[in-house]
Amino acid sequence: MPFELLASETAYQGRAFSIRRDQVRLPNGRTTRLDIVEHIGSVVILPVDDEGRLLFVRQYRHAAGLDLLELPAGTLNRDETPETCARREVREETGMAAGQLEYLGGFYLAPGYSTEYMHVYLATRLYNDPLEADADEFLSVEKIPPAEAFELAEKGRLPDAKSLAALFLARKRLKTA
Repeated sequence: MPFELLASETAYQGRAFSIRRDQVRLPNGRTTRLDIVEHIGSVVILPVDDEGRLLFVRQYRHAAGLDLLELPAGTLNRDETPETCARREVREETGMAAGQLEYLGGFYLAPGYSTEYMHVYLATRLYNDPLEADADEFLSVEKIPPAEAFELAEKGRLPDAKSLAALFLARKRLKTA
């Protein structure tokens, strides 16, 4: 049951997202204020090399204060399709281009407070074709067999939600034996 929007204003405009403050009427008649992160959308890619290994990236995430192992991902540019973004991001983050890109689905990253929708792609038939990484990205690529990636996930050693969700969507297409 949708809430009735009474008023809306932009509280913050940043580089990657904005924050919208909405005044809404709830189904019980009461009103409340909700802060919503507006995000253009993003992609997460499962690059699989010729040996069947997934290419993960390890990078420091300041908000978490940790080096995290993640699948390559990135934010769409204005007027960029998710597929174009996926093709660009896999090259920027792994140095490999996808000869084949398959859309697996998508999900809201945090629908309680954000509009960000992530599109998931399986990238295969990889070949060397690097693009320069973003200025604030310091990445190292790690090649991990799918069975090991699922084991890391099950043991809580892959604490990145987008990587976990993408692995789940790709589980039937990845060779884990």
